[in-house]
Amino acid sequence: MLKKLIIAIDGPAGSGKSTSAKLVAQRLGFLYIDTGAMYRAVTYLAIRRNLIEDKSSIIEIADKYDIKLKFIKGKTFVFANDEDITDKIRTHEVNSNVSDVSKIPEVRKALVEKQKQMGKNSNGVVMEGRDIGTVVFPDADVKIFMIASIDKRVKRRLKEYEDKGVHIAGEEIKKNLLQRDMIDSTRETSPLKKADSAVEVNTSNCTIEEQVNIILGQVKKAAVEKGIELNIIN
Repeated sequence: MLKKLIIAIDGPAGSGKSTSAKLVAQRLGFLYIDTGAMYRAVTYLAIRRNLIEDKSSIIEIADKYDIKLKFIKGKTFVFANDEDITDKIRTHEVNSNVSDVSKIPEVRKALVEKQKQMGKNSNGVVMEGRDIGTVVFPDADVKIFMIASIDKRVKRRLKEYEDKGVHIAGEEIKKNLLQRDMIDSTRETSPLKKADSAVEVNTSNCTIEEQVNIILGQVKKAAVEKGIELNIIN
């Protein structure tokens, strides 16, 4: 039986987990899965159909839509029933609604099952989100919990919007991030929290390279314990 590693990276929005997870997956040649993109996809589809206030319809979207992720040349492409919605799920409107959609237990159940299947079918996976190390893969070989100061997270999100030519006030972004933190960490189903065995990484004053090296260090330890030889790309 082929040995594989499962790497779970969790943390709040703007903590740096997406950027780090992508680079770690590329360095290891592993599958990269951005679970947050799946919740964003459901949110976007509900908004587009004017169903964002209709819980039963949102659950149906999560159940019935075929949501697929493809990681190509450093970018995650998101498809819903073969429609490319990659750029449509990264709007401020989606950001403002995704936590409310994500806290619906039936939505989480539907997407967690899809995420588990993706991980099981891979030869090595880096999966990032908010409940990977606690719910999706509680037996993950490596668990990382990333944090950062709210000011640093606001700056990162501001830059993301500026790079897209979108102008949103920093205070509005800060309010949205804090609201998402509250909803994500207090929801009944799969709340955002650090797994008992997770290694906490504060990225407030870390470079991307430093973040990646910290995670790779934990991966190397896990590989030695499982007798797996890694081929890390520089």
